[in-house]
Amino acid sequence: MNKLMKMAMASSLAALMLVGCSTQSNLENKAPEQGAANNASDKVTIGLSISTQNNPFFVTLKDGAEKAAKDAGAELIVVDAQDDTAKQISGVEDLIQKKVDVILINPTDSAAIATAVEAANKANIPVITVDRAAEGGQVVSHIASDNVKGGKMAGDYILETLGGKGNLVELEGIAGTSAARDRGKGFHEAVDGKDGVKVVATQPADFDRAKGMTVMENILQGNQDIQAVFAHNDEMALGALQAIEAAGKQIMVVGFDATDDAVKAVNEGKMAATVAQKPAAIGETAVQTALKVKKGEKVESFIPVDLELVTKK
Repeated sequence: MNKLMKMAMASSLAALMLVGCSTQSNLENKAPEQGAANNASDKVTIGLSISTQNNPFFVTLKDGAEKAAKDAGAELIVVDAQDDTAKQISGVEDLIQKKVDVILINPTDSAAIATAVEAANKANIPVITVDRAAEGGQVVSHIASDNVKGGKMAGDYILETLGGKGNLVELEGIAGTSAARDRGKGFHEAVDGKDGVKVVATQPADFDRAKGMTVMENILQGNQDIQAVFAHNDEMALGALQAIEAAGKQIMVVGFDATDDAVKAVNEGKMAATVAQKPAAIGETAVQTALKVKKGEKVESFIPVDLELVTKK
């Protein structure tokens, strides 16, 4: 009897040891999976709402942001507003639903985008504006070139080249954008109140090349005596150049952004100059700033990116 009991106890002990080993083995096997899940959750996700991908400047900005995100091992989700404010607000709402860590917004309309910024604020998602500012909601940082300074650079260059006299035309960007407002402000700081200088036409062409051409054609029909055109971006400048060439006129054209097409036109002597922003650097800086915000680091409320005037080499 004692022998039988001892054998039964030995069998039970062996079974318990096997169960224990099996349980320990299962836990050890599951541990890496849990760690992998933790690593996945540590990955930063950044949303980028961009005004349009139909403009080379913003394509380059997006490319810069994507490169910076890839280098940092972060995920970048890009939504294209296609220059439609309602579509942009909807896109930002989608990013909020995806629970991204930080949202970068390049507004189509600085005032209207406030609604989307406020929605992100309520969801406790930090917002950084890029190239164009927002006129409402709480923004952690704004990353852009100094557009007022750039507009003044263009105006000063035009006056210097014309010898301080001439009739000028201004093609404005999309009404309501901070870029259009600030570039126009800088331009007028340079040219307004100067003897012998007159801005004979100021009309919007919405940052669009085709509209730039149409608007310039209309201006030329009513104003034959024009010495220079300042366009708030290169797309409009190139459109204006088409209209000027078709009319057989020689008029100085200065743009803004230094897109590849514009720089080529400058080097060929067709455009006089363009103010060079650095869109790739703006995109890279935006993502780098987002990563700092996610880590809880303090960032500046405005982070400027350098400008320079590009003229014929």
